[in-house]
Amino acid sequence: MKYFLRTAIIVAVLIAGYLVFIYSGIYNISAMVPHNNLTLWMMNTVRENSIKHNADDKIKMPDLSDKSLLKMGFVHYREMCVSCHGAPGIKQSEFAEGLYPNPPMLSKVAKEWTPQQLFWITKNGLKMTGMPAFGPTHTDDMIWAIVAFTKTLPTMTKEQYQVLDNETKGESDEAD
Repeated sequence: MKYFLRTAIIVAVLIAGYLVFIYSGIYNISAMVPHNNLTLWMMNTVRENSIKHNADDKIKMPDLSDKSLLKMGFVHYREMCVSCHGAPGIKQSEFAEGLYPNPPMLSKVAKEWTPQQLFWITKNGLKMTGMPAFGPTHTDDMIWAIVAFTKTLPTMTKEQYQVLDNETKGESDEAD
């Protein structure tokens, strides 16, 4: 009984401490100030493990090498993703530079995620990152097209990107 009472007091003190911290406003949530190391570790660990848990082996992947799928993905990427994530030869927009955390340059990091993980991220978005969920506005086929294109980014040159851009001029999301 003594052990239970001591544990209950410790838990109550910790909860009270967390509540004081939360309601005090002392944690600076400005996008201009990086998180402290503990918060950053916690958020990154939760995000990465959540993506892996919800995507790996649970999402069935179509054939991503289909050229028409890649082109459709390019059009969607150009319309909705390039301003935040950049592309070969294209920097992130000024808007994206003000986001915290800064959106990753997918031409550098897309290889770190499986297609299923990229699908899950694109479909569901990521809380507290500025990454919207495209599931409410896009079909799974459209999202797979974006993923198919995104997976090509790490090996694509700016010249190859420009060729695709020229080939798809005039095509937009409404055309799908």
